[in-house]
Formats: sequence, C-alpha cells, structure tokens
Amino acid sequence: MKVLRTILLCSLSVLLFSCRAIGDFLHDGDVVAKVGQHKLYLTDLEAFIPNGTAPEDSTRLADQYIRSWAAEQLYLDMASEQLSKEEKDVSKELEAYKNSLLRYRYEQRYVNERLDTTVSRTDIEEYYDAHNDLFVLDIPILKARFLDIMEDSPNYETIRRRMSSNQYEDIVEADSLAYSSALRYVDWSDRWIDAVTMAREFGTDYGTMLSRLSGSYIEMREDRGDVKVAYVLETRRAGTLAPLEYCEDRIRNIIISNRKHELLATLEQDLLDNALSKENFIIYSEK
Repeated sequence: MKVLRTILLCSLSVLLFSCRAIGDFLHDGDVVAKVGQHKLYLTDLEAFIPNGTAPEDSTRLADQYIRSWAAEQLYLDMASEQLSKEEKDVSKELEAYKNSLLRYRYEQRYVNERLDTTVSRTDIEEYYDAHNDLFVLDIPILKARFLDIMEDSPNYETIRRRMSSNQYEDIVEADSLAYSSALRYVDWSDRWIDAVTMAREFGTDYGTMLSRLSGSYIEMREDRGDVKVAYVLETRRAGTLAPLEYCEDRIRNIIISNRKHELLATLEQDLLDNALSKENFIIYSEK
C-alpha cells in the first residue's frame, strides 16, 4: 500500500505539473480533487487502482478516475440546482429497485437450492424430436480439417494428403507434421462448426469460402506466400435440420432454463396459495 501511495503521489504530481501543486493539493486529509463542496481523498483513489499497477498505468487510471468522479459531482450539483423538489424525490424508484433486487436475490437462492441441472440423453432426444422447427439451420455447418502453411514447405503435400485420410495413423502424422511446420492446423472432424467460424480462418465471408469448395477441398492462396486448405468431411446446408449432436448444448440450456421458469412460477403460486389459506392475503369483493 505504501508503494502504491508513492506511485499515486508521483502520478498526481505529473497530472498537476509540479511538486508544489501536489503539495498544495494534498491537504485536509490527503484531498486529491475538489468540486464545489465535494472532496476526493487519496484513500478513495488507492482503492480504485489495483496493487502492482505500473506507474504509467497508475497515472492514466488516476486521471480517468478523477475526471469521472468530478463529472459525476458536477452532474449531481446541476441536478440538485435545476430539478424541482418533486423531480429530486426518487424514493419510489429506490423502493421499487430495492424490492426488485430483494426478490431477485431470493429467487436465485430458491432456484439454486432446488434446480435439477442433470439432463439425460433421453431428455435431449425427446426435446429435439418434439421441437425440430427450432433447429433448422440458418447457416451451413461443416466437419473439416483446416491447414495454413507456407506453400514452399517440404511438408505441405504430405500434410494435405494425410489430413484427408480416414486412417488414424495418417491423421496422427498430419497433426504431428503440422505442429512442427504449419502456421495453423485445426481438426474439426469430430464436431460440427458453423461456416462463419471456419470462414474466419480463411479471412473471408462464408459465402466466398464455400464458393471455393471443389470436391472435398477449399483452397485459398495468400499474398504472403502461404496456402490455406480445408478438407471437408461433411456439410449441412442452411434450411435443413441440424443434427442432434450440433444442438445438444443448446437443448440442455433450454431444458434447464425451462425448469428454472417452472420453479419460479410454482414459487409465486405457492406463496399466493399459502397466504390465502392462512388469510394473510385477502381480496375484498366490491359490495
């Protein structure tokens, strides 16, 4: 803390241009800034800047914090002067926010104590079969292996051949050679990825990328001398039903989210029913 204080003092001296200025400024309990009757103390500044921050970063952060603090005080002073008594009365909004926050915190505790986050394979399959319309693809998806390598690399042709093989030994060799000689090698052969993700590897949009698909290969050469190649094992077009394995994580999240909403709906109804049964909640009928 002493080191940070020294850094901050030096930083403030830079901000204020002279040692005399910082000496004059740090009075009245180490006040580092003043706006009207509002004072910012060095202890407040120290709490904002993490320990171990480099001196140059401390200077920047101190300047940002002081300016932000000053602007906040100026806004508040202006609001206090310009707004009417009714406009400055925020008690209803504060009460509503407090109630909302308390309700949210209780709901979180209630859900955390009761929510079953275990989702079986059967749960996922049943949801998928019952809601196929939710899983129609907006963009194509692929299974592929991607290689970025200098075109004059002696291993280029070998990796290209091996990465298109269905033999385990060949795939291992492609991965091993790529590790030592390629700029980048990614194997998505065991999972689906969207075309946008793979297009980023080529540095283009997915429409342009797929237009370069010839047979099972997508190939693009770069001005810097490297060649980017993808061997595509499978594709699914936009507008078709996504395979279950591509949707599993999404379905799992949907199921858990639905359980959460059901818990909260049940909680609200139980609270009302319990209050009614104990006559703690009474609805007075109009006479």
